[in-house]
Amino acid sequence: MTRLFAACLLALLSTLALAAGPPLVVGSKRFTESYVLGEIVRQTLQQAGLPAEHKPGLGNTGILEQALATGAVDIYPEYTGTIVRELLRRGDAADAHASLEQINSWLAPRGLKAAVPLGFNNTYALAVRESVAQRLALKTLSDLARLPAGALKAGLSHEFQQRADGWPALRKAYGLALTPGAALDHGLAYAALEAGQVDLIDVYSTDAQIGRRAVRVLVDDRNFFPRYDAVLLMRAAVDATPLQRLAGRLDEATMIRLNAQVEIDGLSFAEVARRFLAATGGAAATASAASASALMPPVADAGRDSFAARLFAPDLGRLLLQHLALVCGSVLLAVAVGVPLGVWAWRRPRWAGGLLGVVGVLQTVPSLALLAFLIALLGVIGFVPALLALFVYALLPIVRNTHAGLAGVPAGLSLAGLALGLNTRQVLREVQLPLAAPTLLAGVKTAAVINVGTATVAAFVGAGGLGERIVAGLAVNDRELMLAGALPAALLAVAVQWAFDTWERSWARRGGG
Repeated sequence: MTRLFAACLLALLSTLALAAGPPLVVGSKRFTESYVLGEIVRQTLQQAGLPAEHKPGLGNTGILEQALATGAVDIYPEYTGTIVRELLRRGDAADAHASLEQINSWLAPRGLKAAVPLGFNNTYALAVRESVAQRLALKTLSDLARLPAGALKAGLSHEFQQRADGWPALRKAYGLALTPGAALDHGLAYAALEAGQVDLIDVYSTDAQIGRRAVRVLVDDRNFFPRYDAVLLMRAAVDATPLQRLAGRLDEATMIRLNAQVEIDGLSFAEVARRFLAATGGAAATASAASASALMPPVADAGRDSFAARLFAPDLGRLLLQHLALVCGSVLLAVAVGVPLGVWAWRRPRWAGGLLGVVGVLQTVPSLALLAFLIALLGVIGFVPALLALFVYALLPIVRNTHAGLAGVPAGLSLAGLALGLNTRQVLREVQLPLAAPTLLAGVKTAAVINVGTATVAAFVGAGGLGERIVAGLAVNDRELMLAGALPAALLAVAVQWAFDTWERSWARRGGG
């Protein structure tokens, strides 16, 4: 068990050391295009001689807005329509078509700026299965208005159902009777539509799947959706000069092709970005996005790596180290806090129920909600809020088992210790805690195993870990990539369970001493 603690300490120190550097932090949202653009930005900065790191899959716009405001992220790819509607909360129709100069005047008081227009418009749209469109004669969004509630089963994304420029306003603008139904992750939407599990989904106009699936994109005949021109949103202090080479280099066709290289051809985000930059690096600064697309090397023979190659990819060691650091750090913190709390509750029976109730309530808070709260409270994303969230989830089994273990110690043994001249603190240390140790250790084991699984959500806030593969696989509906993250996490949970079981057997052989 000493080796396990040594490994935990090494993982913690290594993770903190990696987090101590001053690179520019590039963020991205949890869908294919944002991953690709984030990698392109990171590699462009590094080619310019600037240290940069990419924190992918950082949830939704709200999390990235907080990350920019607090300096946890310096830059990320965004869209003008989202900036106007979601970040600036400007609902006037004229504002939806504001120039970049006007948008920057609105962003200036926030210490932000939008720069480097990339050259394409990725607007929202609604799509239905082609067979459904033909059966119901659907061509435009206005055609949906004549359908009664329940005529179509919608599978709209979480963010689209909540956005100011999403479903609520669209439903009102077109007078739709349809209901949105349960939210569906965008990465799973096309497969669900093709399988007949849903009939209506929200899509992006540059989705790689549009041209490869039997879907019909409905025309926005009332021009409800604003333009979503891709730009780089950054803190005002960031120098955008090294990124100007990307301005105007990506048209819709090029972006669809880049997305397809990930989702259909199976290339990694980093490889797609590398190929794009290699193809455009020698072009003149004024070259059009169309010519850049023509320079893109073919990938028809790229082929996906085998599952073994993806499982043991070079990032496995880094992700395992980050995951282990999160689990070990959170459990060690929970032991440091939870054991004294359990002792306190045992010594004060009147307060025990209330304390255990509070700790139990903390366990029920949804992980993403807790992470969002901690980000807002601490003003940072990444390792620290993820560590604290896991610490909260580890408290209940440790506090409860400490209390239960001490309550199970026979009173006669405690009295015997006092009769031998030990004071109350010595009895606790020499008699009660050793006898309660098996129960206490079972609580620590439970907390550790649970946190191995829960730590996968840390990827949503840029804390790394094996969840990075799961989140990336979910974004592109890549089952093998998701499994390449889930399988090591499951094996790590088994290893942690085995390590604690071994320690328990060793403890029992030594008679608890």
